[in-house]
Amino acid sequence: MSHIDINALIKNYGGLEVIHGINAHIEEGEFAVLVGPSGCGKSTLLRMIAGLEEITGGEISIGGRVVNDLLPKERNIAMVFQNYALYPHMTVAENMGFSLRLKKVSKDEIARAVNRAADILGLGELLERTPGQLSGGQRQRVAMGRAIVRDPAVFLFDEPLSNLDAKLRVKMRAEIKTLHQKLKTTIVYVTHDQIEAMTMADKIIVLEGGHISQVGSPLELYDHPANRFVATFIGSPSMNILPATTRADGKVELADGQILQLDHKSKPGVAIDLGIRPENLFFAPDGNGLNGQLTLVEPTGAETLVSCTCAGSDFLATVKERVNLPPGSAVAFSVEPGKYHFFDQKTGLVI
Repeated sequence: MSHIDINALIKNYGGLEVIHGINAHIEEGEFAVLVGPSGCGKSTLLRMIAGLEEITGGEISIGGRVVNDLLPKERNIAMVFQNYALYPHMTVAENMGFSLRLKKVSKDEIARAVNRAADILGLGELLERTPGQLSGGQRQRVAMGRAIVRDPAVFLFDEPLSNLDAKLRVKMRAEIKTLHQKLKTTIVYVTHDQIEAMTMADKIIVLEGGHISQVGSPLELYDHPANRFVATFIGSPSMNILPATTRADGKVELADGQILQLDHKSKPGVAIDLGIRPENLFFAPDGNGLNGQLTLVEPTGAETLVSCTCAGSDFLATVKERVNLPPGSAVAFSVEPGKYHFFDQKTGLVI
């Protein structure tokens, strides 16, 4: 059993509390991603699971066993860092098998474990090379292989793709997800990149300021964000937020007086933040809709990003059309029916 339970977990650095009594459960075999902006506590939480940071309060258990007072080597976990930390003078095979050698495992058993990991990761032809003879992606696979040979109950990944270029990050995302499908081992993965979180995770745990903001599957968080922070953090480009006020006729009024028919069920006179994702907007054919002034057009090939100002706020639409309009042009957008969100302006919670 390798499920993870986190109960009322607290972390202090002197008088500064950075993790504020959080609770979370990660199922056995689940790929859980801790995501959030810099300073939210995600790496600190991962290091507490690993035993690299002391726990101030609360409890962490792995497989039903409380690990608060256990050393990292006693927790049956393996960690892959942003820095590959490979020994430059050792071959790939020696790097991968080093932890087993320290445990006095027989040479034959080490060879079997290394060859198995190499087969899984496509490293069979590289076993006699040194790290200096490898690409960045190959070095990352070696670091993963070093973790695999330990046959841990839990893999911990701390932003392992941050040092790779964009194309290689996409490739390695797929490789790590494929690895999880093969091994079916519990994975806890830290990233600040919400695209990594969306494409890889079974469960996403969104952290903000040392608190858990929401937990759910990628599409649950995308379709049903619990608050304004999750709504704007999950999804790329980010969700548009427009201050507005509800009306008695089911419409909303924007800060510049524009009226939108959105068929809301809130009571009238409520100050809200209206959330609309860029991909849920399209040019209004009759020019009637959400009116704004164009500031920038960014063609990406398959889509065009149209930046505007609307009701005093920055506003972005992702459209399929090729747009050839100068800055300052008046534009109008329709909102896909039902594809909008209301958030309380004071609390940020979904209404």
